[in-house]
Amino acid sequence: MNTMKKLNIIVTGGAGFIGSTLVDKLVKLGHQVTVIDNESAVTNDRFYWNENVKQAKFDICDYVNTRPLYDGVDYVFHVAAKARIQTSFNNPIDASMTNFVGTTTVLQCAKEAGVKRVIYSSTSSAYGLANEPPLKEDMPKDCLNPYSISKTAGEEMCKFYTDNTPLETVTFRYFNVYGPREPLKGPYAPVVGIFMRQRNAGEVMTIVGDGEQRRDFTHVDDVAEANIKAMTADNVNGEIINVGTGVNYSVNQIADFVGGPRVTIPPRPGEARITLANMDKFKKLIGFIPESKLEKYIKKQMA
Repeated sequence: MNTMKKLNIIVTGGAGFIGSTLVDKLVKLGHQVTVIDNESAVTNDRFYWNENVKQAKFDICDYVNTRPLYDGVDYVFHVAAKARIQTSFNNPIDASMTNFVGTTTVLQCAKEAGVKRVIYSSTSSAYGLANEPPLKEDMPKDCLNPYSISKTAGEEMCKFYTDNTPLETVTFRYFNVYGPREPLKGPYAPVVGIFMRQRNAGEVMTIVGDGEQRRDFTHVDDVAEANIKAMTADNVNGEIINVGTGVNYSVNQIADFVGGPRVTIPPRPGEARITLANMDKFKKLIGFIPESKLEKYIKKQMA
C-alpha cells in the first residue's frame, strides 16, 4: 500500500511524451495533479491527457491564466519545452519564449504561491562539443544552438530563485529519452522513434552523417521515476543532475537493432558528436541507476 502523503502537483507539458508518463505515475500514487499543456509540440502524433487530472490548456507563459493554478500546490514538475534542436534554428524567438520566459513564469508563479520545489527538465545539449565524455555537471556549458541556450538560461533562472527566494529547485539534464509515446512526426523526431516509424512504414531509415555519433539513451519510465524521487529527496536543492545511463550507442547500432535498409543524409549543425552521462551525482542524490536496455526495448517493439 502506498503510504506517501497525498500531494497537490502541477506538471507542465503533462500531455506530452515525458510529461504524460510522469503524470500517470503520480496519479497512480494517489496525488492530485494539474496538467498545464497547450498542445503545441509539433512532433507529437497525439497528446495524452490522463482523465483523472485537472486539465489546463494554457501556454506556460500566460501568467494571468496559469497563476491561480499554483495556489495550494506542493510541487511543480516543469517538463514543457520547445524541445527540438533543429527547429530552434528556424525559430529562436519561439524557443526562447517557451524555454526561458515560460520557465521564468513557472518559477515566479510557484514562488508567489508558496510551492516547495520545482523540478526542471533541462538538457544534456548544454555540454556541446567542448567537453570530453563522460559528461559531468560541473563542466562548462557549450551551447551550440538556440534550444540549448534557452534551456540553460532556464537553469540560471532556477539558480536565481533558489539563491534569492524560499523556492527550492532541482535541474535534471536529460540525455536522449526513449520509450512508449515518444514523438514520431517529422524529420527531427527522436532517432529511436523515427527509425521504428520508418521501418514499420516500409521506408528506408535515414542516418544523419556517418551514423557513428553516439548517444546515451534513457527509458522514459526511468526519467519519470527520477523526477518522483527528486520531489522529496534530501540535499538536492539547487543541484543540476544528469539523467542518463552511463552507456551510449551509435546511430548505426540503433539502425542495426531496428533492422532494415538505410540511407545517409547530410550532417546537421549544432549537435554533439558523442554524449555520455557521468552518473555519479545521480546515483548519490537520487539513489538508483537506470537499467532499462535499449536493444531489448527496440526488439520487443519490432517483434
